[in-house]
Amino acid sequence: MRNVGITAFVFWTVMVGTTVPTPLYPLYERSFGIVPVEVTVLFAVYALGVVIGLLTLGRLSDQIGRKPVLAIALLLAAAAASLFLVSDNLGLLLGARVISGFSAALATGAGTAAIGEQLPADRKWLGPVLALAANMGGLASGTMLSGILAQWAGHPLRLSWIVVLVLIAVSLVGLATVAETVRRTRATFRFERLGIPHEIRGEFLRASAAAGSGFAVLGVLTAVTGILLGTELGRDDPALTGFVVFLGFVFTGIGQLVDRRLPPQVSLPASCVALIVGAALIAIAVLSPSLPALLASAVVIGLATGSAVSAGLRAITTGVPAARRGGAFSSFFAILYTFLALPAIGVGIVIEYANLRWAAGVFTLVVGVLALTVLISLSRTRDRQPSHA
Repeated sequence: MRNVGITAFVFWTVMVGTTVPTPLYPLYERSFGIVPVEVTVLFAVYALGVVIGLLTLGRLSDQIGRKPVLAIALLLAAAAASLFLVSDNLGLLLGARVISGFSAALATGAGTAAIGEQLPADRKWLGPVLALAANMGGLASGTMLSGILAQWAGHPLRLSWIVVLVLIAVSLVGLATVAETVRRTRATFRFERLGIPHEIRGEFLRASAAAGSGFAVLGVLTAVTGILLGTELGRDDPALTGFVVFLGFVFTGIGQLVDRRLPPQVSLPASCVALIVGAALIAIAVLSPSLPALLASAVVIGLATGSAVSAGLRAITTGVPAARRGGAFSSFFAILYTFLALPAIGVGIVIEYANLRWAAGVFTLVVGVLALTVLISLSRTRDRQPSHA
């Protein structure tokens, strides 16, 4: 179990670095003179890096080993943190975010696989749970770390990155002591093509739309929560910004765990209903404005997103042959991260040319309509099933 713990820590460390910027966005705005739409682009290029990494390097750890890929992910995370540490303009920040996206893409596949392979046969069931804890726990921890340090420590745009670099150094030392789990490796890789698995096309698309809607909301929360708190609620509070996003990621993890106890035919419809409720809560949070509604939206959207992600992963695991399962997972997460990026940019553009309230209204409407469309599609699918009996 020692190797499992170290690998989970490495995975966690990489993911921590990806969300450290979240509470710092308002500070970057003031320090570097960037505008809200540039903040959302700054967030979105991270997701772009993840998507490109998934599509091009999704199977790299199968071919050259888990340890080398995790080491590369740590080194990329260190490069991103170093760029943030010395950055003094938007260009450097954008470069750091793209590199951070690549590191997350590599760590997600290699870390999840390595954790499962290091567990003994009688504890294999722990693999997804530990990988989930490392992934979502890292995302949540990054926002809280930087939020707390920015609020109550000095040098808010530097100190968090020093802490991240220390964590990476510790992770690299620990990783050196872990045994490789891929016995036969090849020092080559091939590019992954985005494709929808034909065996579960309908289920895959519905799960992708529902989970993607949740990722879209999480992306917008991550990109503009600081702006919302500062401009609408008068709370220029990095720690509170970090806590709001922390709730979203924590409850995404909890939603995946809760979904394991739900009947498969219930989880996706329940996710769609929760997404509609969560979208309405965001509208209330901005239009009122209301901090309790914002906190509640993070919890509800997190639960809905986690459940929808779990439904998609379950469909792939049970419906796609093992030889093509890795590509299906990569396609699924590539779609989700695309949803994560594009709406954030759209909201930033609306904020720039209208205001935050208009952006919230349009975004809420789009998410609500998409979730309702998936819900109607699920209802029609169930109605047709008896005729095939």
